[in-house]
Amino acid sequence: MSVDVVAGVAVRVIPVSEVVFREDLYPRLKHDPVTVQRYAEDLGVLPPIELNHRLELIDGWHRLTAHKKAGATTIRATLTRTKSDAHLLELAITRNATHGLQLSRDDKEALARRLYRATPVRDREALKPRLEKILSVDVRSVQRWTADIDKDERAARNKKIRELRMAGWTQQEIADEVGLSRRAVSDVLAENDNCRLAPADEAAATHATDFQVPLYSLWSWRTKSEGVEHFGNSEPRILDNLLYLYTAPFDLVVDPFAGGGSTVEVCKKRFRRYYVSDRAPIPERADEIRRHDLVVDGLPKVPEWDAVRLVYLDPPYWKQAHGEYSKDATDLANMPLEEFFAALAGIVNAFAAKLSNAKIALLMQATQWEAPGHAYTDHLHELTRRITLPIEMEVQCPYQTEQCLPQMVEWAKANHRCLVITRQLLIWRVE
Repeated sequence: MSVDVVAGVAVRVIPVSEVVFREDLYPRLKHDPVTVQRYAEDLGVLPPIELNHRLELIDGWHRLTAHKKAGATTIRATLTRTKSDAHLLELAITRNATHGLQLSRDDKEALARRLYRATPVRDREALKPRLEKILSVDVRSVQRWTADIDKDERAARNKKIRELRMAGWTQQEIADEVGLSRRAVSDVLAENDNCRLAPADEAAATHATDFQVPLYSLWSWRTKSEGVEHFGNSEPRILDNLLYLYTAPFDLVVDPFAGGGSTVEVCKKRFRRYYVSDRAPIPERADEIRRHDLVVDGLPKVPEWDAVRLVYLDPPYWKQAHGEYSKDATDLANMPLEEFFAALAGIVNAFAAKLSNAKIALLMQATQWEAPGHAYTDHLHELTRRITLPIEMEVQCPYQTEQCLPQMVEWAKANHRCLVITRQLLIWRVE
């Protein structure tokens, strides 16, 4: 790449093929074929185009296109370093306003809106007087062109603030995410009465629609709910019943074995706040499920323990999940039985120490087919020996018989044994 100096400015010769045209950042919305033709007939007298340090075009679309039309392989250019896409667009508008084909009123409005959107919220007020100057328009025009952007983006930002609040984020975490001060986030939440329910959402939040009230301690469904398929996923209606029985709208629900994310969906539907985590969140839920290993890292860092009304535990059922999640020795599914009991009891007791006026629900199935010798291996009774909390309720949650493979059925017949096809849901009370 050769370099000449013209009037104190370095002019480089750039291959035409290396020039990058960012249509999303270039101000000329309508191009003039006549101008391109005129320029192509006398390339030698054209001033250099202007590029940034990434060879993205700042100024000179007609000159660049004329070179392409004439079959030129190189073009003269000056280079200007830009700090951001918004900076590139602002420079491009400024250059266009001082020479070349002038922008129409519609062009100026479109560019003002484009540059305003590309500028961080904190810098937008300072941008407005610059837009007046570089576009040669009055302040009322700039205010009018940008007002609906401010309104729409403020509504979208406030919606995100409420959603993050529902997902168990702290006000400081939300402030860092949306680019506001913590006080501003607090004000938004206060304006919305801390996520107050809209009248149209009242029915869903209070389980008045799309819900069958659980009257008995047997929770069984003919069909499985649709949703993300993930090994170990529990039936979402189990959690929905728990929300109905033990929580109110905007209570906080904690699920540290979030798996495929059904807790997120149920809590959103019922307007419960949620704090969910997993030792290995599935990729499609990585933005919603925190990565956290209960066994290795201890309890998750829930910001408002006093707001938690339900902890929902659906952990690996020991050997039934052996090797399904990982090969790690610290994985509950891969532990020796005694370590499994100690770790799981420790988790329940640790949660209880943080809570008051809350419930801890543990879903568990006795291990049989995967146990050594297919021996019936009870889990809940051993756990209740190690956990001294008062028991609120025990619920049976049977599977469909179709989950038993033919060889399991033949084994049961040959050995005069019953196959385990139910899970127990044990609910402890923390006072």
